[in-house]
Amino acid sequence: MTTSPPMNPERYAQLAQAIEGQVRQVIVGQEQVVRTVLTALLCEGHVLLEGVPGLGKTRLLTTLSEVLQLSFGRIQFTPDLMPADVVGTQVLESDADGNRSFRFRPGPVFNGLILADEINRATPKTQSALLEAMAERSVTVAGTTRAVPRPFLVMATQNPIEQEGTYPLPEAQLDRFMFKATVPFPSADELVQIITQTTGLHQNQPAAVVDAATLAAMIGLTRQVPVPQDVVRHAVDLVVCTQPDNDKSPKAIQQYVRAGASPRGAQALILGAKAAALLDGRPSASSDDVRRLAYAALSHRLVLGYEAAADGTSAEDLVGDLLENVPTSGSGVRGAP
Repeated sequence: MTTSPPMNPERYAQLAQAIEGQVRQVIVGQEQVVRTVLTALLCEGHVLLEGVPGLGKTRLLTTLSEVLQLSFGRIQFTPDLMPADVVGTQVLESDADGNRSFRFRPGPVFNGLILADEINRATPKTQSALLEAMAERSVTVAGTTRAVPRPFLVMATQNPIEQEGTYPLPEAQLDRFMFKATVPFPSADELVQIITQTTGLHQNQPAAVVDAATLAAMIGLTRQVPVPQDVVRHAVDLVVCTQPDNDKSPKAIQQYVRAGASPRGAQALILGAKAAALLDGRPSASSDDVRRLAYAALSHRLVLGYEAAADGTSAEDLVGDLLENVPTSGSGVRGAP
């Protein structure tokens, strides 16, 4: 019986590079989106992707499932989708002798990678069916709690343009997503490559790189990465300065934000920084890792007031202002009143 070599930063970086390389065989461009999703997966977090249809969001997750050898489940969220369609239900069955009993029929949430497509089209009750699985890695049906497979990633998508008939995600559910990423429209050169690659007789097929056990070892190593206290402090400073009632928050935050990021935002920054360090082959996280992840970890956690919409100010604009005004030295906030 062969044993896998021990997981260390060098092997971690090599495997991650191989995973991204196989994904690039299928997904053209979108390097930052791929890195964000992989970072969340290595932290066992969840990702909210925002982009218009046809940009490869579904293909990204199916490709990852093949490369990582994880089971894949797709949930198309619609207004008539019920919670049982997500988590599963009890069904009454009869055996050969005519005896009847209930058997649990699992829903698509019992897969390693879950695509919650157009999640904002379902009712809040159905949206909340994912909350327990995302937070607790388990679901409760008919009084029985069942664990979902590990590793476990929920990637939800939503269309930022077509909002008619949708149900905006409540702040409590948005907070469950470790990162939010916006999928950009491809450049002209990338679009040429996409058309060439997808309209011929043969399409690129990704190869498997790791299995669930190896991926679990990578996730375990992510948790072990040391983080200096000044880096932790910087992540905390960023989150604290998203609070509009904080005297040290930038003026734009105080003017446009109704509610700032929760402690989960700081957790996302630190866990993500650990994975980012290992992805670069480094054994320790830095403040630069934290700052690179600030947009993905904080923008969806800011609740904006109507003044922001009136002035055309986005959450991403406010995170950029936050990074400009919160230095890494911990010496204070530039531009504070």
